[in-house]
Amino acid sequence: MSWTKVLSQDELPLDARKVVKVEQRAILLLNHKNKIYAVDNICPHLKLPMNKGKVTDNEEIICPFHRSCFKLDTGNVVEWTPFPPGVGKVLGMISKEKQLPVFPTRIEEGSIWVEV
Repeated sequence: MSWTKVLSQDELPLDARKVVKVEQRAILLLNHKNKIYAVDNICPHLKLPMNKGKVTDNEEIICPFHRSCFKLDTGNVVEWTPFPPGVGKVLGMISKEKQLPVFPTRIEEGSIWVEV
């Protein structure tokens, strides 16, 4: 794993999000409650993008497609494919429950760095 400088800190103001490429991966950066999170921009369920996902006050991100919910700091699954009602659980069986990959971040000299 290595650290990569991805953005100026000014490019990710409070409540902003941005997808960046790091070593062939699409990483979603989020500035939530003045903490920088970096998660894979691909939901582990059906490989759909996470960048439009809802971020909750509990530091979770919800996939906009089947509403799987993950902790921003660990990637742990809070809920797996509850949507659409009735069908979501069947869709969840297509792919077994998996964590959302998360990546360490740091701020150094006004820049955001991600370790991938």
